Amino acid sequence: MGLESVGDLAINAILRKLEAEDIARVACASKRFRSFASDDTLWINLCFNELALTQPIDHLGNPFPSFKECYQAWRKAFGMYPWSLVKRVKRCWNRIKTWLTNHFPEAEATLCKGATEADIQMLENLLKVDLPLPTRILYRFHNGQEIVKANLETSTFGSSLGLIGGYSFYNHLVNVYLLPIHQIIQETQQIRHHLSFLRRPKFVLVAASSTLSRKLFFLNCSNGQLYVGTNKLRSEKDIIPCVPQDLISLHQESNGEEQQDAMLLWLEEHGRRLENGFIKLCENKYGRSINLFPEEPPFCSTAVTNGVKVRSSALIIPEFIDPQDDSEKYLFAYSIRLSLEPQGCLINGMSFNSCQLHWRRWIIRANDNVVSDVNGEAVIGQYPLLHPGGQEFVYQSCTPLLTPSGSIEGSFTFIPGSLAYPKGDPFLATVAQFPLQLPDYIF
Repeated sequence: MGLESVGDLAINAILRKLEAEDIARVACASKRFRSFASDDTLWINLCFNELALTQPIDHLGNPFPSFKECYQAWRKAFGMYPWSLVKRVKRCWNRIKTWLTNHFPEAEATLCKGATEADIQMLENLLKVDLPLPTRILYRFHNGQEIVKANLETSTFGSSLGLIGGYSFYNHLVNVYLLPIHQIIQETQQIRHHLSFLRRPKFVLVAASSTLSRKLFFLNCSNGQLYVGTNKLRSEKDIIPCVPQDLISLHQESNGEEQQDAMLLWLEEHGRRLENGFIKLCENKYGRSINLFPEEPPFCSTAVTNGVKVRSSALIIPEFIDPQDDSEKYLFAYSIRLSLEPQGCLINGMSFNSCQLHWRRWIIRANDNVVSDVNGEAVIGQYPLLHPGGQEFVYQSCTPLLTPSGSIEGSFTFIPGSLAYPKGDPFLATVAQFPLQLPDYIF
């Protein structure tokens, strides 16, 4: 039995299982098959399965009259790249943009449209680098963010809309965004004048904090690794990798799926953390922002004592790391969230509708060795008064450490009622141990 005698439904079912290249070959067999291969429902299926498209639009958002033309436009626009790598980058951006759409639309609005090949070529020519393929494709989808940067002369704070996010403790405030190509060129050229080790044409600045607190991320175009600057930035010893080196593969003989530089791995991991609730939005006087303090175990601990709930987590602060300091090489910031459960403060069967913090105790370890045992009144000069189901009291502080790993645990002394009007004996609310750790991925 020849193929021409196969029924329409069977042919349709067969074509739906084929790749686009195979469909194009089938279309050459006869007018009948060409007609089936032109059926837009076939290309709707391909566009959805390969690119998660529900509308016929290209990577810049331009509409097309059919899904077939849309798919062809995508293949033409990215014809110089491995298609499997293009699809992977599309999935990466989809995850991030879906989260932004649902939770942080004002940050999504700062994403620039994709760069052109000419834009990327200009960057490479001016900075004398060859961007890794995954980074090139990432920028073809979105050319960084247009963000207002801090400016002392105009008293501009900066922006809280950075895609990577940040943290604050005391007067140190960080919010990291992805630089658009014109800023990569401009700021890389400027920084090369001040940092001699960056003059070799392999490092480009790709992400930075928009605030007055300096935090810089450099992509090494030779090995594909992403680095973050530490405190002094005197030499290559003063930058640390942000992604496990053994995951990076830039071999030209690899197929597209196997090629991955640190930028792609970094953004994929960031998207997973957002999607899984490992990091979340916070709101302060500067507006909403992505808060990098972990919200989930094992990096966030939770303890409930007599109705007082304490959530705790910490972050390495790379911009304060000093690899040459033998006493306080690392700095960790930690975030403490205090709240009172809806049933109130429960002690010996009695319920109180408030309690107030009076005292704190911290036990800080470097590796497994206690290096600090601190007792003191209040937290950052405050005595938070908690009410049932009320908003969390959140504060941040920091501690130096000689080693890249350690832990903090401790307790808070609370008074039922309030300090001014105590209604019972003091009690200890546990702060469950939480890790201080130099992580595999640094943001």
